Amino acid sequence: MQKRVSLKDIAAKAGVSAALVSYVLNNRLPSRISVATAQKIRDIAGQLNYSTNQLAKSLKTNKTNTIGLIVADISNPFSANLARIIEDEAEKCQYTTIFGSSDEDPGKFDKLVHTMLNRKVDGLILSPPAKSEAVIESLQQKDIPIVLLDRYFPGIKTSYVIIDNFAASMEAVHHLLSTGRTRIGMITYDSELQHLLERKNGYIRALENNGVRVEKEWLQLVGIENNQQQIEDAVRALLSATPGVDAVLFGSNKIATSSLKLINSLSLRVPCDLAVICFDHTEMLDLFYSPVTYIKQPLEEIGELAVSYLLSNLLHNGTISTSQLKASLVIQQSTTRPDELYQAK
Repeated sequence: MQKRVSLKDIAAKAGVSAALVSYVLNNRLPSRISVATAQKIRDIAGQLNYSTNQLAKSLKTNKTNTIGLIVADISNPFSANLARIIEDEAEKCQYTTIFGSSDEDPGKFDKLVHTMLNRKVDGLILSPPAKSEAVIESLQQKDIPIVLLDRYFPGIKTSYVIIDNFAASMEAVHHLLSTGRTRIGMITYDSELQHLLERKNGYIRALENNGVRVEKEWLQLVGIENNQQQIEDAVRALLSATPGVDAVLFGSNKIATSSLKLINSLSLRVPCDLAVICFDHTEMLDLFYSPVTYIKQPLEEIGELAVSYLLSNLLHNGTISTSQLKASLVIQQSTTRPDELYQAK
């Protein structure tokens, strides 16, 4: 077995002390050392294929320069894109990111948190599922630096980065009303998560503010596990309601994708017969014949702020920072005014 290259080996070849080599390789250059000497040490380290013993370093500094990231589902384009942004942003600050998916299961979420803590991550960025408040409170009691991502719990004071889901839903409904649609339905998750409640409440408030009575059948709640049959049943319930809807707001891109599969198989034309809007975008929606209007979340800003808040907490223990960002409505063909469609013909 080949002997591991040590600081002493590099020092001997460079003609300097092991302490000086350590300073250089950890980017803590003493004022007395020249740029040429520092470069010589780095070159020799490269020639000898030296690699840092991260375990020994972490034992000495009590830091591993790793952060844990737990999202709902890494296969969801929203989570995947956000995870990549966080990974890249953390890398700029010399941190490595470890990923996990909770699948909206509080038990699995708890297990992932403990697994990451056992791996000595320096902090956690979390998209917690419903009923996981106890896990978050336990982390706070242990002074583990955390930032909540995309979700938050109003009763727990901690760092978070979210969007204004209530305002985003209201804007989507106002847009549909401005196109002449008045029978607007919504399919969203049956969940206690605050951001999902705000999406539902924004939909209801927008209709009420415009004097539109919200029929019971217009609001369809489905399980967060994204069961295809359940979502299709919700679409059929909207279409068969009395009166039936002329527009639908989908509470997530997964709900939208499943719903549009059914809509595409029916004798319905989007947007002539039915206008549609969804939260978040996915490339799957690009395959639909009528480009879908969607609520765009500022992923770059969300990811960058989450990393910034976590590192700030690491440097200044206990720092709490929060942001509620504005989403934007990307208007496409699926919500075109009916009269504009007829004029185009």
